[in-house]
Amino acid sequence: MNKINTILRKEWAEVFKNRMVLFTVAFMPLLFTALPLIILYSMRGTSLADASNEIPQQITGFCPNNLSGGECMQVYLVSNFMLMFMMMPLVIPVTIAAYSIVGEKTTRSLEPLLATPITTFELLAGKSLAAAIPGIVATLIGFVIFAIGAAIMVSNPLLLAALLDARWLIAVGVAGPLMAFASTLLCLMVSARVNDPRVAEQISMVVIVPLLGLFFGQLSGFIVLNRQVILILSAGLAAADAALAYFAVRIFQREVILTRWK
Repeated sequence: MNKINTILRKEWAEVFKNRMVLFTVAFMPLLFTALPLIILYSMRGTSLADASNEIPQQITGFCPNNLSGGECMQVYLVSNFMLMFMMMPLVIPVTIAAYSIVGEKTTRSLEPLLATPITTFELLAGKSLAAAIPGIVATLIGFVIFAIGAAIMVSNPLLLAALLDARWLIAVGVAGPLMAFASTLLCLMVSARVNDPRVAEQISMVVIVPLLGLFFGQLSGFIVLNRQVILILSAGLAAADAALAYFAVRIFQREVILTRWK
């Protein structure tokens, strides 16, 4: 663990000197936290007599029977931002992880790093944690701010319970971190294969595409992110993380990487 901690501190000392990284880590959580709160604030006191005419039938199942149409609409609209909170731990680590290895090459620090008595697993574990932790922490802070803001704005306990139900807790607390590590591991593999940090970041952003598919699928009513779907997604992400970790260690061949970059 001492070697992993050393890599972790080294990465953060270098990465957080970059203003773009700081902007990404801070701005995205603030934006994605503010948007659902703005919706809740703007819809306070909204009353719809018949929610079924305004909300897809699949979504009305998330609303308790004694919620008004306006309150059920709030649940529906805010639920669409759940994927945004899942996107944060997916996107934020890309900026850090994409630069992680290829950046070592541009600063001529890769050769001394690989010459140290550290295993490939320890090296990748340290770099993965350095990229994933900021995204996870920023997402959790954003969710706590959202929960506090919702508790202040919403007077109906049933509406608040529907807004912050188990789906949110699983999505933010389980699926989000798993997405962060999947994104990080994929970015590290890309970073180990390219010579330009910008190319690594652009290729790595492909990881957002599946989540965007879920977002638009939910907006269209084709996909409903209920508790069961999120649990299945989390199980699939856990398996994907294990597979990505295995392949990341396998394809990280020190001699080949150094030879290609010389």
